[in-house]
Amino acid sequence: MSAGRHTQPPAWGPEHRRAAVAVTFDNLGEAADLQRGLWPQDEPLGRHFSVTRALPRVLGLLAELRLRATFFIEGLNAQLYPDALRTIDAAGHEVAYHGWRHERWADLTPARERELLERGVGVLAAVGLRPVGFRPPGGALASSSPRLLAELGFAYCSPAGEGVGVRDGLAVLPFRWAMIDAFHYLPQFAPRRRAALGEPDVLLPASLRATLAHALRAAARRGDFLALVFHPFLADADDRLAAIGAVMGDLRALVDEHAVWCAPLRDVAEWVREQQDACSWPLRHEQD
Repeated sequence: MSAGRHTQPPAWGPEHRRAAVAVTFDNLGEAADLQRGLWPQDEPLGRHFSVTRALPRVLGLLAELRLRATFFIEGLNAQLYPDALRTIDAAGHEVAYHGWRHERWADLTPARERELLERGVGVLAAVGLRPVGFRPPGGALASSSPRLLAELGFAYCSPAGEGVGVRDGLAVLPFRWAMIDAFHYLPQFAPRRRAALGEPDVLLPASLRATLAHALRAAARRGDFLALVFHPFLADADDRLAAIGAVMGDLRALVDEHAVWCAPLRDVAEWVREQQDACSWPLRHEQD
């Protein structure tokens, strides 16, 4: 982190809004299941429902509400779904990097981390895309990550944590676990739900909608940065997609009221890096 005053910025973005909100989507296709050994050996690749069914619905919703998002995708998807990635980019959204096959990033050696970063940048370049953002699978960076990311031309990273800052020229734009749809829906997040809410049970889409609606209002009131995190593979059911739509509708209203700046993370990162001489924010990483 750069040294300086621990203050909030006076306003966010080129239009000086009170707060900044980024809509982000993590994971695509079967990459994570392949990494975890969950994909059936006899099941063909390249036709995952998160790409064939959920992604078009998500893109349609974003277009309807005139919001631009950041999609953190695994590098393998550049080989399996190059046209889908180009479609995301052509719609004005950002394609950022999320590991090769959703490896648990904090466990990687520096050599393996470099290999996977270079591989991902290479395959995305082959389909006409150059990622400038990185979100570590598992939420935590490796100790070598900031240096390697800066060396390889990344502008920002988005780990789990609190606060916004700049480290060695790399903007840090963290997310919070409770702002993720998976935190509400997936059984493996039971320990986090128990710690945060006192109950481990999975939650309904109405809970996600209420939590994020409250977070949006709080961010606008306090002048915060907020990253919302959704997953295409969790957006296929109608009720879950409707919850995302309701949250994005709330966000659209705040944008129209000139209370919130909503932009892809690459734009937020560029703005934060420009402000680093005037403002420095405390940063605390969370471990998965």
